[in-house]
Amino acid sequence: MIRLEKNGGLWRVTLSRQEKANSLTRAMLGELADIAEAAGSEDVRALVLTGEGKVFSAGADLDEARAGLATDPVWERLSGAIASLPCLTVAALNGTVAGGAFGMVLACDLRIAVPGSKFFYPVMKLGFLPQPSDPVRMAALIGPARAKMILMAGAKVAAEEALAWGLIDRIVTLEDVDATVAELTADALAAQPDHVAGIKRLFG
Repeated sequence: MIRLEKNGGLWRVTLSRQEKANSLTRAMLGELADIAEAAGSEDVRALVLTGEGKVFSAGADLDEARAGLATDPVWERLSGAIASLPCLTVAALNGTVAGGAFGMVLACDLRIAVPGSKFFYPVMKLGFLPQPSDPVRMAALIGPARAKMILMAGAKVAAEEALAWGLIDRIVTLEDVDATVAELTADALAAQPDHVAGIKRLFG
């Protein structure tokens, strides 16, 4: 359900559970965290997260969420591992992002999304708290009020509004996703790993 492709300094990680809208199980989250942690110890210069089908991820698998996954520390382990990577990280969003799937997306350096994508995090309605780092990272991108619109007012944000807010960085057609990823990662892939890491450290 998680596919990892390695091409030199580029790692591409794909969520592959289309029949369940790429909803995330504990096993999938653990595997994603393992990959992110492994990337931190290898000469990876760019890591790309994407999904198959029309949805990036619907968030937690509902059955597992009811059984405790919604509050499992594996979410923070994953987003923390991505955020601490010394390489360039890109979320290439093939569709809608919901709930806990926000964590790994917010932890990336860059976010691109296809037209028609929506962004929502219905923790207020579902009775859960968001993962601790998610509101902080979201507010850093779009400001506290807009973050509260998503997390507290249950706003569903369309791609165009997400771009205007700064939640995503570009809207690209599905056919252009690969070309855009290639464009965004080209300089990092051509550089030495310590140079990539050195520039990223400057952002704190």
